[in-house]
Amino acid sequence: MHLNKLKYIVLFICLLFVKQNINAQSTSLKLQSTAVPFMMISPDARSGGMGNLSLGMTPEANDLFGNTAKLSYLNEPQGFLINYTPWLKDLGLSDVYLASAGYYKKLNAQSSINTSLRFFSLGNIDFTDESGSTTLPSQRPSEFSYDFGYSLLLNDNLSIGATLRYIHSKLVQGSFGTSAINYKAGNTVAGDISLFYKQHADLHGFHAGLLLSNMGGKISYSNESKNKYYIPANMGLGIGYLNKIDADNSVEFGVDINRLMVPASPDNTDPESVNHYFTQSVINSYFNSFSAKYGMPFSESLKASVGVEYNYTNRFYLRGGYFMDNNKSLGNMQYFTLGTSFQYQQSKFNISYLVPSGGGITKNPLSNTLRFGSIFYF
Repeated sequence: MHLNKLKYIVLFICLLFVKQNINAQSTSLKLQSTAVPFMMISPDARSGGMGNLSLGMTPEANDLFGNTAKLSYLNEPQGFLINYTPWLKDLGLSDVYLASAGYYKKLNAQSSINTSLRFFSLGNIDFTDESGSTTLPSQRPSEFSYDFGYSLLLNDNLSIGATLRYIHSKLVQGSFGTSAINYKAGNTVAGDISLFYKQHADLHGFHAGLLLSNMGGKISYSNESKNKYYIPANMGLGIGYLNKIDADNSVEFGVDINRLMVPASPDNTDPESVNHYFTQSVINSYFNSFSAKYGMPFSESLKASVGVEYNYTNRFYLRGGYFMDNNKSLGNMQYFTLGTSFQYQQSKFNISYLVPSGGGITKNPLSNTLRFGSIFYF
């Protein structure tokens, strides 16, 4: 297989959900890309129904995929949950999906543990040689992460969560043609730190959440260990407000702001820029992501989620939300979402829908996607 063609395929897979609107000949744009971008996808249907909003909203079992500091506030002593999201379904793909499962258990009134698994299937990929003949074996790229976390109440109003994560990314394996490069699966470890604050014991009023996620090592996909790629380290802040209308009805509003702590991709025509990008330490890359020279412009570096949730007797929920990514070079994605859920005895079922938006290269690949999730309390 032609080496350059293979590189393009690997790059396409890595950035499958990032839409780039680039005119390299006329305009110089800063880009920002990472390995394992599936770690930036919200896997749960509750958050999906509110424009990916979650950090500062009232606690739910699905928070074990994000702000785990909230888990110690759950009333149920333990729960198991599963989620499923067809990916790029609107583009006619049927074998690309994100699936997740998780479990939490309260150890006592102050602490809890949790574990979760995310699996991202990229479907079946057929490889061809330079002549276009399908003589090379097909492969099924996939990625997964496995988490283990601990949550603790610091006082009546503040809690903290910590998560350790192992990430495995298998895109392409083997060597091709006369190339000495041997492509392999990438592995790395990372961690999350989260905080949650609530104004009142019954959660009415204001609450807020802070999350530093995917803080960890770089990842490599070949025996060329010099060039390792950043994983999507992220800083998020969320604020929520719960208004209890009466004993049966309540409405909650929230806003999340997220920012990737990954430096802008280097200018490939500048060897010094490329060398600095790959040789700087992970810690330095976090700080450089905020610098004018190595980071993204502040106006283009933020992602925002705004959402609302109506709750009737903790049995029936209606949700709506809006998501905006202000990075024009990565598609400037904007879309609305809708969601609902209902609880029957010790089981809760969540569904969300992403309203179609954009067109052409700015079309959201998740348009018309339904997300499904179930929680089973014990």
